[in-house]
Amino acid sequence: MKSFSEILNKNNIEIYRETIDTLQINMGKLCNQACVHCHVEAGPKRTEIMDITVVKQILKLLRKQNGIKVIDITGGAPELNRNFKYFVKELRSLNLSVIDRCNLTVLHEKGQEKTALFLAKNKVAITASLPCYTEQNVEKQRGRGVFVKSIDSLKELNKLGYGKGDKSLQLNLVYNPLGAFLPPEQGNLEKEYKKFLKEKFQIYFDNLLTITNMPIKRFKHTLKRKGELQSYKDLLYSNFNPKAAKNVMCKNLLSISWDGKLYDCDFNQMLEIPVSNIHKSIFDINSYDEVAREIITKEHCFGCTAGTGSSCGGSLL
Repeated sequence: MKSFSEILNKNNIEIYRETIDTLQINMGKLCNQACVHCHVEAGPKRTEIMDITVVKQILKLLRKQNGIKVIDITGGAPELNRNFKYFVKELRSLNLSVIDRCNLTVLHEKGQEKTALFLAKNKVAITASLPCYTEQNVEKQRGRGVFVKSIDSLKELNKLGYGKGDKSLQLNLVYNPLGAFLPPEQGNLEKEYKKFLKEKFQIYFDNLLTITNMPIKRFKHTLKRKGELQSYKDLLYSNFNPKAAKNVMCKNLLSISWDGKLYDCDFNQMLEIPVSNIHKSIFDINSYDEVAREIITKEHCFGCTAGTGSSCGGSLL
């Protein structure tokens, strides 16, 4: 099997950072869930949490930056960070688009009773995890009781105006496979989701994003236990798509960890593969533009380039 860089060379593809229009920010690994597919290995016992010093440095650099348009906030469950609401308010005051990657069940946690209303008032787009539209499959991946809580949260978000076609209240759902296979075609699956959720629960949403599971961290451990790790890697390798490779998200994105370190993407962050230049933290730079154009790729990058491609915004094609 050839390396990812060898496959790129064979197809005359170069992956360099072009412009940075999106910051993806991990506010910590604390989560109220511990899903089997989680590449962050997030959970209730994780103690890594972004503190206010890091939040303020991110904002300080953003105030100098013109090209960045989107702030994609993730975790763990980012809402569990005590600085989450302050951060969102400051970002919106800078007229930046904000995405909250919400697991839906966090809205049922103590202290989160008004979080959905806060998100709506601040026009925060929500990208919500719902790996299937059936209870059995969701709970197989994410735990008992998750499906019912997720449905209740979606109904609450709909009441607040989310998912009803208002561009300022975007509600997008995320599908990821339950096992060692690639996601189905995004458009057709979206139609299935919308039909089922409307007819069964009167739930509406804007878009479905299909994301390939990365064979790293917790999902890698799951594959190993089942004896499926190598066959899954072979699947990703054999489905390499040059068109998807040309559209990978890291070309326009920069990833920031809970402690302020800089990475080319969220997956590199979890594998602790920092950016290539000498400045590897937000405390070492005066502008996000100082980050090197070179993007470090490894074997896991086959996950983003298999089939129709995968990114935090769904299919690449």
